[in-house]
Amino acid sequence: MQAFILYSSYFYSKQITFKKVFVSNKIGTVVKSTGSWYSVRLENETKELLECRILGKFRLDDLPLTNPVAVGDRVEIDQTDGKAMIKKILPRSNYVVRQSPRRKHDLHLLASNIDQAVLIVTVDFPHIKPGFIDRFLLMNAKFDIPVTLVFNKFDLYQSHHLDVLEEMKSIYTKIGYSVLTTSVVQKTGLDAFKELLKDKCSLLSGQSGVGKSSLVNAIQPHLELRTGEISDYSGKGQHTTTFAEMFELDFGGRMIDTPGIKMLAFSDKDPRNIAHSYREMFAYSENCRFGGSCLHRSEPGCAVKLAVETGEISALRYNNYLGLLEETEDQNYWERHKEDI
Repeated sequence: MQAFILYSSYFYSKQITFKKVFVSNKIGTVVKSTGSWYSVRLENETKELLECRILGKFRLDDLPLTNPVAVGDRVEIDQTDGKAMIKKILPRSNYVVRQSPRRKHDLHLLASNIDQAVLIVTVDFPHIKPGFIDRFLLMNAKFDIPVTLVFNKFDLYQSHHLDVLEEMKSIYTKIGYSVLTTSVVQKTGLDAFKELLKDKCSLLSGQSGVGKSSLVNAIQPHLELRTGEISDYSGKGQHTTTFAEMFELDFGGRMIDTPGIKMLAFSDKDPRNIAHSYREMFAYSENCRFGGSCLHRSEPGCAVKLAVETGEISALRYNNYLGLLEETEDQNYWERHKEDI
């Protein structure tokens, strides 16, 4: 008892100040990612924008990700003494990943919780790459995300460009994809492009130089997205968008603008997933002798190869598919033998 009294006297003889700590849990949507910082728009009446870092480590289906949080993620935030930390990612309805441009054996999250994906391309200026289109479609196939192809810079097309355009439209509309043509100079297709984005959360992507930023500025001039020119030396576009960012559209909807892509590698390491993600091949595969196990190369009784020979399946798409299979198998070989190198 005496010891307790002495301790109490000592305790109260000291001036002890307890620091007041304010902790607040809030929900918001990630609207910009710069790699180490994330801009989060709160889902409350203030719509406050917070600059956040990550608290702890996040994983996605055990995938090797270079960035654990994507634009479009809904997150829970701890805000303590003015510092905002992302502590939890709420369940995603979907997500889109690509192979990391810097670390080819890792994946990069492009966006999440989107309603559709829009790929901006041109027949020329820069030159169209059908393989690029198919890879983009495969990136969105995992969650069956609707994709629209927008052929931009229509004002520059000559007669031979128009022939290519008609061929591309025929190939992709036949298998269920929507196709638009647009021109900022002629102001054609802009209303249809605006209607496409209205009241949806859309991922916009495209190769560098296809005029993506100019197209968006034409329907949302207040955004003032930075635009660039085609390189005279390479004929390729130059990056104008540096980081993925979400923008509110004044006519309704949200748009996630992504940096221009020069190369797009497919990230799935299972050849069967590639075969099943080509929707027209998957439809024919039930008639293959080996069914869903058929990779449609040298297998006997392949219904897909027969459909290519008769013109029911595009030979262009089929050749792109074979190239992807070879690329995937080469990468898998490297993965299996990298410890021996």
